[in-house]
Amino acid sequence: MIRITFHALASLAAIAAATTAHAAPAPAPEAAPAQDADTGNDIIVTAQLAPQTAMTVPFALTAYKGAFLDDLGITEFDKLSRYVPGFVVQNQSPNNPGFVMRGITSDDGSSYVEPRVSVFQDGVSISKSRGSYVELFDLERVEIAKGPQSTLYGRGALIGAVNIVTAKADPSAPYGYFYGSYGNYNAYRLDATVNVPLTDTLAIRIAGRSKKRDGYVDNLLSATPQSDAFNSSQGDAIRGSLQWAPGQFTFDAIGNYEQDSATGTAFKSIAFLPTNPTTGAILGDTGRNSGAALAPASGFEGNKPLGLERHVWSATGIANYDFNDHWSLNAMGSYRRFAGEEVFDADGISLPLLTAAEDARGNQTMGTLRLSYKGEKLDAFIGGTYFHEDGSQRAPAQFDERAVLARLADASTPGVLAGGGLIPGRAANAPAPISIIDSSAFAANILQRGFGLPAAAAAGIATNLPTAHLETNTNTARTNSIDVFGDATIHVTDKLDIGGGLRYSHDDKQTGISVALNNRSILGGVIAAQSLQAAAQAIAKAGGNPTPQLLALNALLTNLATPGAANAPVTAAFPLFGLGAQPTAGNGSPVTQGSKDDGLTWRATARYAATPDLNLYATYARGRRPEVLAVSAPSTPYGAPNFNKLPAETVDSFEVGAKTALLGHTLFADGSVFYYKYNNFQTTEQVGTQFITTNAGKAESYGFEGQIRYVPIPALTVFGTYSYSHGRFKEGARTGNRFRLSPDNALSAGFIAKLPAGPVTVDFTPSVTYQSSIFFDDDNDKPALQAKNLIPDLIQDEYQTGYALVDARFGIEPKRGVWRLEAFVTNLLNKKYIKDAGNTGDALGLPTFIAGEPRFYGLAISFKTGRK
Repeated sequence: MIRITFHALASLAAIAAATTAHAAPAPAPEAAPAQDADTGNDIIVTAQLAPQTAMTVPFALTAYKGAFLDDLGITEFDKLSRYVPGFVVQNQSPNNPGFVMRGITSDDGSSYVEPRVSVFQDGVSISKSRGSYVELFDLERVEIAKGPQSTLYGRGALIGAVNIVTAKADPSAPYGYFYGSYGNYNAYRLDATVNVPLTDTLAIRIAGRSKKRDGYVDNLLSATPQSDAFNSSQGDAIRGSLQWAPGQFTFDAIGNYEQDSATGTAFKSIAFLPTNPTTGAILGDTGRNSGAALAPASGFEGNKPLGLERHVWSATGIANYDFNDHWSLNAMGSYRRFAGEEVFDADGISLPLLTAAEDARGNQTMGTLRLSYKGEKLDAFIGGTYFHEDGSQRAPAQFDERAVLARLADASTPGVLAGGGLIPGRAANAPAPISIIDSSAFAANILQRGFGLPAAAAAGIATNLPTAHLETNTNTARTNSIDVFGDATIHVTDKLDIGGGLRYSHDDKQTGISVALNNRSILGGVIAAQSLQAAAQAIAKAGGNPTPQLLALNALLTNLATPGAANAPVTAAFPLFGLGAQPTAGNGSPVTQGSKDDGLTWRATARYAATPDLNLYATYARGRRPEVLAVSAPSTPYGAPNFNKLPAETVDSFEVGAKTALLGHTLFADGSVFYYKYNNFQTTEQVGTQFITTNAGKAESYGFEGQIRYVPIPALTVFGTYSYSHGRFKEGARTGNRFRLSPDNALSAGFIAKLPAGPVTVDFTPSVTYQSSIFFDDDNDKPALQAKNLIPDLIQDEYQTGYALVDARFGIEPKRGVWRLEAFVTNLLNKKYIKDAGNTGDALGLPTFIAGEPRFYGLAISFKTGRK
């Protein structure tokens, strides 16, 4: 596909050159995007759905032109977020990102969960987390709006919105661009863009990207650990657009396709050494950033390797008609699909205790119609949106029950997983070879000594323990939503604006679940037997008659020890039960339930222009995350699933701030303070190996954000940002806990210097970003809050202390900028950090850690012609 794409772009480049000579006026000198100040340093945004300078928007907003992102080498969301106060993006993988705005995270992949942070691409919601992480290339600008933005952006903008504005086809001038880079870890990136005017009113544009980089966590089970390393990156993206602009009417058609694949995310255990599962040889250490020994279980998902395969498609049409200087009509329609499957070694060690996957899919249809008015005393719009979505999340999990049994015993008697003394001198944190762990004699010994089972029952049960017990949990959701909205700004005086907005939303939802097992979990039966024995003992101690419990216990142990028990017929006395989840009726029959939800969101704003270069503002907004019909697996085999309707999460936001442009619009600075009060805070709780959406009650957040940009001369731009965000839970078991993925302090600083040196211009762009310590889960890894795990986690180690990253770029180009040579480095000091911890392995007392990116460096060359 990429070869065809770049051949097509090369052919179009030739057309563009011909068009320059025959079909369009001679290209004008390269110009900055639209502006309203003589210096060209102001940024025009559409954060309030109408063009205006960023300085006049009455809420906290960060906007960057595409050229600025290019100067800093920003091609992905996670790096962008380091330069945006109050914004954090965690890139665990393109299929599992986390978007964090002022402490609130939106990353749940369940099909029925609504996002908190809306991500838009050219006005189209792409907010579902499994399809929202897209390549940033050929952009006009990016806008990040903080605070509840439901009235402007609709569903999912509980706490903010990100709007990616791509460069559109331009009938006024041709343009061509090519970029190629190569760096360490065999990394390369190729970008190409061609804009071709076909007539004075019609143009097409095609932009593409192809990139690849080897992983940076050595695969210790490979003969070539570095070339097969984990956390690699590979992606291809192409965008085609058309613009037709005959007079007062403008129509844009945009199509996007993106494909991502990777060798697998390194979910590494730091409690156990990486070992060879066949020989037991120790291969590395327990360092969070060192090599990992990971592998999928045999036969899992058709023997797919660890890694990701994701595809995203979208088509968008945008039409705008200006009736006159005051009235305009905007219509937009879009269709979008995503499908991604990621296979991962969830336990973090080489033994096949638990291999898991996530297969997330969705399709979305969206249509919006908006009528706008712009006058001397009033700016306003009204409109409506229709949104339809079908989604699913299939999550298969495969257990080696003999290995899980060894891990259960190891939790109370360290060294069992290392062979229980069968290998003399073996370290307690060095897992034994699979030949020992999967031995029925070894398992029988654990059952007899560790679980107190009679010898005969222990031997029979050990033989029956399946080494490939598979549980497949699939949730589905269908949403039909209709929104009606309106917003108005009254220009009370030349200095004072007062505005407000209101949005009504109606959702009609259907949530479904199915759980299927490939065989009966014998280990699940053993755990049930332990519960029956404990119940009998408690009854006897209280002076009661434990006979019914003892009879049930003996019957269960007899059934579990009978040859072929894992696949024995299902009876009332011996149901089909699982280890992490229980099956729905018929072993996988889908069960659905519907719900309807109506809600209002609103905002009120005031802006006062104290001087032509100083704006003061105050904003109050009500944000709302729609009601969630959550669902989890049945509590008993073939039982009814657990549907739980969570009330709408609401937030009241109060914000005041100031924005100024000084020194002839060369110095821009703004700052804001905010306070958020949450009700019905929706969070995720891990119960066993399942993640359940729950209501955590009340929470609050307050803080400060500031940013500065100074352009004293055209050759120098200095920039900096700072944010302080104090987000805490206010009630329930998590009282006092910090919000996950939310640093209290974060900052960035740097400059872009472009200095003439004879016939060329030399540029240098250093920057530094810092964030304070963060937790990766709302439970803050507190042992007391992990009691429901199959094996409680008693160590609080799943956090990252504060750290700084230093990047730098050095380039040279002729004064007209036709070509450019560049050297770049990220994480210059090779700082070691982690970007996630905990994860599914926590349920087995095996939290896993994902290493952050090391030092990357390389060289690049680019060429361009015409006006972007």
